[in-house]
Formats: sequence, C-alpha cells, structure tokens
Amino acid sequence: MERNNICPHCKSENVVKRGLSKTKNRGTQQRLLCKDCKKTFIRDEGFWKMKNKESIITMCIDMYVSNLSSRKMRNQLKRHFGIKVSHITILDWVRKYILKVQNYVEKIRPKLSGKIYADETEVDCQNRNDVFWCSIDWDTRFINATLYSPNPQNFKDAKEFMKRIGKARRPKYIQTDGLPYYPKAFKKVFYTRYNKNKVEHRINRVRTTKKHNVRIETVFSKIKDRVDDFRGFKAIWSAPILMAGIVLQHNFIEEHTTTGEHPCKLAGMDLDVGENRWDGLIRLATVFG
Repeated sequence: MERNNICPHCKSENVVKRGLSKTKNRGTQQRLLCKDCKKTFIRDEGFWKMKNKESIITMCIDMYVSNLSSRKMRNQLKRHFGIKVSHITILDWVRKYILKVQNYVEKIRPKLSGKIYADETEVDCQNRNDVFWCSIDWDTRFINATLYSPNPQNFKDAKEFMKRIGKARRPKYIQTDGLPYYPKAFKKVFYTRYNKNKVEHRINRVRTTKKHNVRIETVFSKIKDRVDDFRGFKAIWSAPILMAGIVLQHNFIEEHTTTGEHPCKLAGMDLDVGENRWDGLIRLATVFG
C-alpha cells in the first residue's frame, strides 16, 4: 500500500477506487473511498488543491530559482500559456515547495568525501548586508552546510556554522580563508586529543598565498548572480527560504558543469525524480517526507 493511499481521515489502508473528479486545469483526479470510515478523498501527490498544472508550478519554481523574476515569470505565463497568476502567487509556490523539499532532503544523509571548503559572503537584504555561510564537499560538489544570518560576521555564527559542517559527517579537513573567527570556532567544535579523530583546519590567507579560496568562490559567484537578479532580498523571513532554494537547485536540480553529474548523485543520493526534477522531489517529499 502506497503511503499516499492511506485515508487522511482515519489512517486506514482499506481503500478502493471510487470514480474520478474533474478539475478545471489539472485534468481528472482519481477519487478513493475508505471502506472503514466511508469517506472519499483524492491522493495528495504534492499538488493537492492547487488550481494550476503541476508542470506550470514546477516550471515557475525552476525558472525563478534559476534566473527569472516572479514578475517576468508571470508575464511569460500570460503570453505563452494564457495563464493569469500574480507574481505573489508564484512567490508563494516557490517558498511553499522549497520548504517542503528541504524538510525531506534534510532527512537523507549524503556520502561525502570530507574535503570541505568553507567561506562566507554578504548578501543584500532590505539594504542591509546579511551574511551567508556556506561549505561544499569538493569531490561531490555537494553543498553540505549553510547558515543565513542577519548579523555581521561573528564568533557565535562561525561556531554554529562549524557545527553544521560536522553534522552530516566528520570532515577530513576544512579549508577557510583568514577570517579570525574561524580558528577559534573550529577548535571549539572539532578539537580532540586523539590523532585518529583529528580534523585538519587549512587556512588560506590571501595576502600570503595570493590565491583565493577558489573552490568555494565558484559556488558563491553563482549564488551572488542569483541574488543580484532578485535585486536583493525584500524580507528577512523570506531570504533564508530563497537561499535554501538556490542550494537545492545546486545540489539536486542542475548538473555540475565540471563533473557532468548532479551533486546529489555523487553524494549517494541518486533519487528517482525523473526529468522534471522539482516535480519528482515534491512528490517524494509528499509521500515520504
């Protein structure tokens, strides 16, 4: 019995098909009857009670997180499909399903190489420079830890960021720049007297090496480009959700240009999501989330 065939009213699995329900934009939907409580229902596959087609909703999410504003996406829907929705509706779709998918994928442990490159960058939110902390596992190109903070760089956030890096798997090494908060935060989280459990902290000081932490900077360049497309974030409550969407797009939706693979696949998370990857992720999150 599939989990989305369980009766939402009494949680019984004793259900049978009971006709079809027609919808204006999403075709016919299979209606089920619970033989225990005698109530009918339609399976929730992620888009229950949504007025527009799944393909339209997921296309909007994909295009918005990639590079298209909600207003431009609204105009595209009207011109090419004759669909009239507000840009606020599109934003609601984006935020709703980012949270849904994020809650699901956070339950899956990636298989990482442990070669971690970490850094922080400023992002514009309400004309304020918030800080986005981010780390990437180099062999898989999987973003394994993030922290969005409305505060300037500080030790407390650096410590929390280090905790998040070590949550999935204890790293072999972490490379950072010369930000003075990193060494102290690293020692607080990863210090041990035992050699076999030691994590190496590699500090790349640009003034000395004349080289930037390029392996994480390539990720940040893509993130900054997308934030620039947003023209900065408009609300502090929404900004972390949209940043999470950019991370999901990197890890699960787009193939990495260097490896030719999705980072999630290289990290042992080769989910069966099909060609429309947002659609597949949303359905998995609904059934197993």
